Amino acid sequence: MSDSAEAALVATFREEWPRLVAATMWIVSDLQAAEDVVQETFVAALDHWPVLGIPERPGAWLMTACRNRARNVVRDTGRAQQKSRALQPLLAAPSDQDLAPEIPDDRLRLIAMCCHPLLSTDAQVALTLRMVAGLTTEEIARGYHVPATTMAQRIVRAKRTLTAHRIAFAADEPGMRERLPAILDVIYLVFNEGYLSAAGDTLTRGDLSVEAHRLACVLTEVAGGEQEPWALRALLSFQLSRQATRTGADGALLTLDAQDRSRWDRELIGDGVSALRRAHRITGRGPLLVQAELAAAHATAATFAQTDWPAIVALYDELIALQNTAVVALNRAVALAMAAGPAAALPVLDTLVEDPALRGSHRVWSVRADLHRRLGDTAAARADYDHAIDLVGNDVERRYLADARRRLSAAN
Repeated sequence: MSDSAEAALVATFREEWPRLVAATMWIVSDLQAAEDVVQETFVAALDHWPVLGIPERPGAWLMTACRNRARNVVRDTGRAQQKSRALQPLLAAPSDQDLAPEIPDDRLRLIAMCCHPLLSTDAQVALTLRMVAGLTTEEIARGYHVPATTMAQRIVRAKRTLTAHRIAFAADEPGMRERLPAILDVIYLVFNEGYLSAAGDTLTRGDLSVEAHRLACVLTEVAGGEQEPWALRALLSFQLSRQATRTGADGALLTLDAQDRSRWDRELIGDGVSALRRAHRITGRGPLLVQAELAAAHATAATFAQTDWPAIVALYDELIALQNTAVVALNRAVALAMAAGPAAALPVLDTLVEDPALRGSHRVWSVRADLHRRLGDTAAARADYDHAIDLVGNDVERRYLADARRRLSAAN
C-alpha cells in the first residue's frame, strides 16, 4: 500500500469508526457483529484502495461497504426473513436520514447503549472508549494501567452481557436521561484522552476532544433542562478554546503561562460563557458546574498575571466538599502554590505522593519538583523530576520534564 493510501485509511478509520459501528448496529443488532463488520470493511479497503485509488469520499465508500457487508451477515445467519421488514427502509434508501432516531445522534445513542446499567462503571467507560472513541484496546489499557489482555477481556465480557440481554440502542430521550450521569462521565473521559493523551508521541488527539465537545453540545439538545449537560458543554468549550496553543511550533509543551492568549478560540470561549449562564439558571451546584467555573476563571483572564488565584482556590475548596479525590486535591495544591506561594502547597504535595490514587502518576511528582525548584531546593527538585520522567507515558510531556530537569542542572 502506498503511504498516501495508508494515511488516508488511518485518518478515515479514526474519524468514521463510531459512525460506521452505529450504522451497522441498526442492521445486525449486535455490538460484536457490528465491530467485526467494520473491521472487515477496513481490511477490504486495505486491499482495494491501493489498486483502485483512494475514493473521492472515503467515508461514504466505507459506509456503503459496511452496510452491504452487514446485510450479507444478516442473510447468511438465516435472519433475513425476520429482519426483512425492518431492513426495507435501509435497502430502499441507505441514507443517514433514514436512520434518524428520536435521539438526534447515532453516536450519542451508541454511548447510551454502552452505558447500560447492567455494566459496571469500568466496563461502561472501556466499551465507550472502544466503540465510540475508536481507541484501540492497547490505548485503553494504557490509560487504565492494566495489561492489554485484561482490558480485552473486560470489553468482550461487556459486549457479551449486552448481547445476552438483547440490549440495543436507547430508543428515546427518557432512556437517555436514565443513564445521564454515566454518559456525562464517558464524554468527559473521551475529551480528556483527546486533550491530553495518556501515551503516544503527540500531546493531544484533536479528533477525540472535538468529537466529545460535539457530543456534549448534542446532549444539551436532548437534556437541556438538566444542569450537568450545560456545565459539561461550558467546561469542554473553555478547555478546547486553547487547544491550538498548548504546543509550540516544534511540538513542545507550552504551559498556561507561556501560551499565546490572542490565539485562544474566542468563539468557543463565548459558547462556554453562554452554556455556563444556562447552567446557572438551573438550581443546584454540582461538581461539573464548579469545574466549569474553574475553567472559566482561566479562559476569561486577560493575562496569566491577572488570573484570580484566590478565587480559584476557593472554588477548589467547594469542589473538594463535593468530590473529595486526590486529583482534585492535587489541582487545588497547584492553585494554592500560585495564590500563597510554593511553601504553602508543599506539605500537601508531600502527602499526595503517598496517596494510592496518585502514587503511579507522574503529575504529582512533576508538580512537587516545580515547587522544590521555586523554593531553591535543587537536589529535591531533580529527584522529583526523575520520578516523574520514569512514570510519564506521553512523549511530549516526557520531553518537557527532561528539559526542565536539564535547565535546573545547568543553572546550578
